[in-house]
Amino acid sequence: MKTLMELENLSKVYGNLTALNLVNLNILEGEVFSLLGPNGSGKTTLLRIMAGIEKPTNGEMHFKGAKVDDGNINDVRLKTTMVFQKTVLFNTSVYKNIAYGLSLRERSKKETDEKVREVLKTVKLGGYEKRPAKKLSGGEQQRVALARALALDTEVLLLDEPTANIDPKNVSIIEDALSWVNKEKKTTMVIATHNVFQAETLADRAALLLEGKIVKVGAPQEIFTLPSKLLASYARLENVFSGVSRVTGEGTSLVDVGDGVQIETAFEKTGNTTVFVRPEDIILSLNPIVSSARNSFEGRVVEISDLGAIVRLRVKAGRDFTVQITKRSFNAMQLNIDSKVFLAFKASSVQTV
Repeated sequence: MKTLMELENLSKVYGNLTALNLVNLNILEGEVFSLLGPNGSGKTTLLRIMAGIEKPTNGEMHFKGAKVDDGNINDVRLKTTMVFQKTVLFNTSVYKNIAYGLSLRERSKKETDEKVREVLKTVKLGGYEKRPAKKLSGGEQQRVALARALALDTEVLLLDEPTANIDPKNVSIIEDALSWVNKEKKTTMVIATHNVFQAETLADRAALLLEGKIVKVGAPQEIFTLPSKLLASYARLENVFSGVSRVTGEGTSLVDVGDGVQIETAFEKTGNTTVFVRPEDIILSLNPIVSSARNSFEGRVVEISDLGAIVRLRVKAGRDFTVQITKRSFNAMQLNIDSKVFLAFKASSVQTV
């Protein structure tokens, strides 16, 4: 396959924050490429540069061999479209939401009608044209956002956490739609996700992005078989937090990881540190947990991944935590998106790089 997009020594700085640091990456025509990494690793920033929404502070991007600059950036924007993590729909019908981009491209009424019907069928929302978009469920709204992007028939589709905060049924529909569009229309896709299982299912290749740097590029399965201690630490990309640690004087440390969350550890360390907690080491309950665990948080379920005998949940508790429970426990607790839950884990369960 030919190279479609090429990033050379790309950096992006916001004040004192370096979001991207010397990124080198090639995206091939017709492939599904996944950007893997924990929250804050630079995935969204990289997508926004690819979409022509933001400019890099340093470095270059080439599209089909041509350097992207002020003279041709609008051409690049017409050939790419981005689906954002937070769905933003107009307060009007599903039809008008999808038709808006087509009207900007001066498509005829007949072409627009046909295209709207086609993309709604792709995302399994056939017959929803007249429904108020903002009265749909969160998962259905995300499917409308995807349909709106698909209607433009761009060469490149950029997706930022396309299945975050939606239920398993809608996740499956979106993943099936993306797979079909890639195979049938040869659309190049770049998907930013923290979900390793999704990358393994959809992507031909993946890049592991940590703290703004590309650590490894390869098949999704290759990335997580590397012997490196660093990669082993980030092996599942979940529950990885960076912050400032201070010693408590009781043989433990408190690591402030932001958003009001402090994680207590069983080691003593001062200064910047990165910690991680295995999803299976976190206890989940519908009620406050009374135990010897030093870490206890209240949150809400924002993502559910049904993996057969086990279920993985993403819980927003200040920061995002991934928890693994059995299907039996999941059914017994009758959990769903936005369910209120409580998390607990021991200080000894917190590991550091």
